[in-house]
Amino acid sequence: MLYYKTYKHSTSEDWVVFIHGAGGSSSIWYKQIREFKEDFNLLLIDLRGHGKSAQSIKNIWKDEYTFSVVTKDIIEVLDHLKIPPAHFMGVSLGTILIRQLAEMEPDRVKSMVMAGAITRLNFTSRVLVLLGNTFKSVVPYMWLYSLFAWIIMPRRHHSESRNLFIREAKRLCQKEFIKWFKLTKDINPLLKYFKERELGIPTLYVMGEEDIMFLEPVKKIVAEHKLSILKIVKECGHVVNVEQPDAFNRLSLDFLRNQN
Repeated sequence: MLYYKTYKHSTSEDWVVFIHGAGGSSSIWYKQIREFKEDFNLLLIDLRGHGKSAQSIKNIWKDEYTFSVVTKDIIEVLDHLKIPPAHFMGVSLGTILIRQLAEMEPDRVKSMVMAGAITRLNFTSRVLVLLGNTFKSVVPYMWLYSLFAWIIMPRRHHSESRNLFIREAKRLCQKEFIKWFKLTKDINPLLKYFKERELGIPTLYVMGEEDIMFLEPVKKIVAEHKLSILKIVKECGHVVNVEQPDAFNRLSLDFLRNQN
């Protein structure tokens, strides 16, 4: 089973489940824990091959990774802990997994908070995916990951989130990186399906105004989905919860309290 950590509230029965992005770990939520645990029970999960889940024997699984397979890892933890329908919060690739989970088992998801959401790959991101797939087996994965991090988070004030993701990615191995990177071939068809299908689950997108690769597609999907809200954080890049935690926490908590 994946590594997880819980924070129990003395009276609340509501849960918030945190899902990190590719190359990260649950540690990227460290600026959220103190405020969120005042109102909610918290569940933080390290995806397979990431963080402390990298030490699991499952890290040597030989099955091909798909979004469905990786999402079932999360569902296994929810079942093990008997987590009731919960609010889900994701960042970057974690937002795709949350949307996949909501597609597979919608009754588990009360609402979704999507930070730095990936809802479509633009031309630049498609070129990065093509380069990554071409060189993933011959170039050290940290070279590729560092390059992607610099392109997605290029500005000086993005350095904290960029360095955090690069540092966490060092826990991956080359084979694990390749398994995860192969998921990119499924992203655009999956995201196109998500865009065309609204689930009726309240969704908050929190995006940085400097998120040059992913903000515009989110604007388009919010314009079409009636239960989706977009909040744009000024002077902020891709990893909103790390770069602008005060704004992110305020917007997210207001949204979650409103759901209750």
